[in-house]
Amino acid sequence: MSISLKAAAGETPARAGDPQVIETVAQVIADVRAEGDDAVRRCSRRFDGWAPDSYRLRDDEIAAIVKSVPETVLDDLRFVQNQVRGFARAQLDSIGDIEVETLPGVVLGHRNIPVSASGAYVPGGRYPLTASAHMTVVTAKVAGVDRVAATTPPGGGRPPPVSIAAMHLAGADEIYVLGGVQAIAALALGTETIAPVPLITGPGNAYVAEAKRQLFGEVGIDLFAGPTEILIVADETADPFVVAVDLLSQAEHGPDSPAVLITTSTEVGRRTIEHVERLLPGLPTNAVAGPAWRDHGEVRVVEDLDTAYALADTYASEHVQIITADPRMALERMRDYGALFLGAGTCVSFGDKVIGTNHVLPTLGAARYTGGLWVGKFLKTVTYQEVRDPATSALLGEVCGRVSRLENFEGHARSGDIRAAAAGGREPAWTDHATDHER
Repeated sequence: MSISLKAAAGETPARAGDPQVIETVAQVIADVRAEGDDAVRRCSRRFDGWAPDSYRLRDDEIAAIVKSVPETVLDDLRFVQNQVRGFARAQLDSIGDIEVETLPGVVLGHRNIPVSASGAYVPGGRYPLTASAHMTVVTAKVAGVDRVAATTPPGGGRPPPVSIAAMHLAGADEIYVLGGVQAIAALALGTETIAPVPLITGPGNAYVAEAKRQLFGEVGIDLFAGPTEILIVADETADPFVVAVDLLSQAEHGPDSPAVLITTSTEVGRRTIEHVERLLPGLPTNAVAGPAWRDHGEVRVVEDLDTAYALADTYASEHVQIITADPRMALERMRDYGALFLGAGTCVSFGDKVIGTNHVLPTLGAARYTGGLWVGKFLKTVTYQEVRDPATSALLGEVCGRVSRLENFEGHARSGDIRAAAAGGREPAWTDHATDHER
């Protein structure tokens, strides 16, 4: 049972896209598929007013752009990328190849092989999300991806310096100043000047997200992205001011970003609402955070933390922040979330910007079945098998023949039959070469 102190006034963000967005994206993809670079240039000029001689930056251009960025900014980028790199390496170290002998002479194994190339989309526009370069480029390079092609939209009619610096320091092998659907389509399909990649990662606006959705299958993607989400579980020990600030930190991502508080304390819930209403007018991003809180903000009071954790799981939120006396309890009690942030000293903004875990996370309930982007996403776990013992090959062949015929797969059965027959120096009964005695 829960009591609602504030309910969402707007509709739940939809999984289905806007029909106009879907149509526009489909047309751009079709054009790039048919016309390659010509379509990319036409779309870039139309949507971004941007049509340079080459969308790919030369090494000397990158060097000049990076040199224009203050050294203190570069130092901060390096610091953050070192955190991401360190955690990604620890993840990689946890992944191993295996090889086991399951029967005499039967060797089964798997190997983890990096994809040959990946595309990294670094958004621009309202928020130039340089952190996306850390998450998509650094992690790919740690995984061992040979070629990472990174792209970002122009800003103010020129390459955005900090984003370019972040992509370069992260280890991008190619950097393009190209945004929107045309960038995703070019990376997925390839053009005369942009080689295709098998995997595309990184967040973007509704058009970018829809482009990834439509191209999924032809190319792999990290996630189907929706609005940023935050859910906070708090008990009576939580500071309502901190809770309010942290809710608004994520509400500013977009006017459709849900910000939810589940608390065991009516006092914490009421005071959090008061702080949010007081903070919003002075927040520089109020134009975005205000509608998000009005339409998608919720505050619910429950009787105990067990109920709070169970209710939180029903949201399967992208970010779940735990501000309680014993935050690590959530590790045992919760199952459906993109990422957990434990304790008052840990905020979602740390995950977004500096702490080292990957901020590309599931939204719109997808945390019920998947986690976020990690080093393993850039790896293909592929199996191999070898039968070295003729007697075991014969045994497997006999069983294969029987079970295949249960399913009316005669061709499969015969593949087993010839292995079984070989051990006895004979031929299967169905072969034309079998003697009367063998039949």
